[in-house]
Amino acid sequence: MATDHREDLLFTGKMEFCRLRSLTRLCRFLILVGCLLDSSYSFNLDNWFMNPSLLTSARGKLLTMKLKSSRRPLSLDYTTNQYMQTLDHFTFRPDGYRTFPQRYLVNKTYWGGPQNNSPIFVCLGNEEDIITQLPYFGIMTEHAADFRALIVFIEHRYYGTSMPFGSQDESYANASTLGYYSASQALADYAIVITDLKKNLSADDCPVVVFGGSYGGMLAAWLRLKYPHITIGALASSSPILYFEDMTPHDAYDRVVTKDFRDASDICYRRIKESWAEMEKVASQPGGLQKLAKLFNTCQSLSSWTDLFYWIYPALQVSAQYNFAEVKAICRVINSQARGTDILTRLAAGAEYANEGLGCLNLSTTLSGWDWQTCSEMVIPLAPNANTTMFPSAPFDLKSYFSGCFKTYGVLPRPYWITTEFGGHNIKRVLKRFGSNIIFSNGLRDPYSSGGVLKNISDSIVAITAKEGVHCEDIRSSTNDDPNWLKEQRQKEINIIRKWIIDYKMSM
Repeated sequence: MATDHREDLLFTGKMEFCRLRSLTRLCRFLILVGCLLDSSYSFNLDNWFMNPSLLTSARGKLLTMKLKSSRRPLSLDYTTNQYMQTLDHFTFRPDGYRTFPQRYLVNKTYWGGPQNNSPIFVCLGNEEDIITQLPYFGIMTEHAADFRALIVFIEHRYYGTSMPFGSQDESYANASTLGYYSASQALADYAIVITDLKKNLSADDCPVVVFGGSYGGMLAAWLRLKYPHITIGALASSSPILYFEDMTPHDAYDRVVTKDFRDASDICYRRIKESWAEMEKVASQPGGLQKLAKLFNTCQSLSSWTDLFYWIYPALQVSAQYNFAEVKAICRVINSQARGTDILTRLAAGAEYANEGLGCLNLSTTLSGWDWQTCSEMVIPLAPNANTTMFPSAPFDLKSYFSGCFKTYGVLPRPYWITTEFGGHNIKRVLKRFGSNIIFSNGLRDPYSSGGVLKNISDSIVAITAKEGVHCEDIRSSTNDDPNWLKEQRQKEINIIRKWIIDYKMSM
């Protein structure tokens, strides 16, 4: 397809923005939606645009429910603290000196204290309330006693109670209030809180190890790179730091989603792939949208078949990203004949399974802080390709993405800022030359692993991969059902962290 013709089809300002605003609640990070431009499909694009953050809501509701069901009660006691954080670390404008209460949680149960130079384990909060992240960092909490470590969880600005302008509504009001929400500001926050905490505890010589998953994992790696005097090392789980600009093929994420489903069942994969054309065909018929709404049990009426696609697409992605067993379960439902044998009835059964316990498929949505960040600095050009994935093609168009972001937030994205700020286009070379003591862990069934560091960069920039692993699995709390490969992966990480601490103390 010629470039100029494709741009005509992309109806400037809508789809690119829509794609990159689709994220999960925990470890969310940017998913792409198809513009359906591949020649193997005959879709009508006239009504393709819809509410650009619908995927965020759908994936968030599904993921929150699934993760809550696996939570275990914590046996550790935390104290809630606040640091009066500076609003803007990088200017000297009077209004930038405004402060806000940044929340952080501390547990001293197993800490050996400053007299023993015992370590401090710090979780760098990502894009949600820090309280909800407590159950998912077993890699820290379960080894605290062995290391005699202090445990700290720091909340990311603009989440939970760490709102720079009072309430969430006030903080998210517009570009003027959201303009202080960035990775660089968050890293400075973390560096300052850690420094202040160590000072208050007379723990200046206690080594700090930072932990993070997904976006939080990116922050952990970047903190070690930007503030090496703050932390002796970082565990960055499922952090796709190679997904900016053109460092990774745009369809890489959905290639992994597709592989997961194809590994689970080839016939399931083919049925999903063929369903989109059938869905568009039914929608084009008189009463077709009403038929689809009834078949898929949507809470709202459909204005386009793409309203439905926007719910199903991220539901399949969430399953692949976090739980391969669920991928297989969805395929078993799709392949069964319990509700019928036609392709859309099978897909509807799979969607119902993915929506477990939530009743009708709720297509409504609200904007989030992360949506803002994807429109300011986190521009990641993910795009499915019908020739390589089970989803329709959606070539990335930066011009359209800019237009959509400006329409919603009044801000233009800076697509090259992250690479400028955090290591350039060849981040691997920068890490090799200037970085040290970072573990990049990835499960290869996680679609975001395609944008992660999968090979060792140096003796101290280490990649640990697990063929059957999913998103952030290594940092979660352990269970009796954990396979041996997962236990071994976690032990490798702990052994490396132990060596960092020993080397640090020997150098004092």
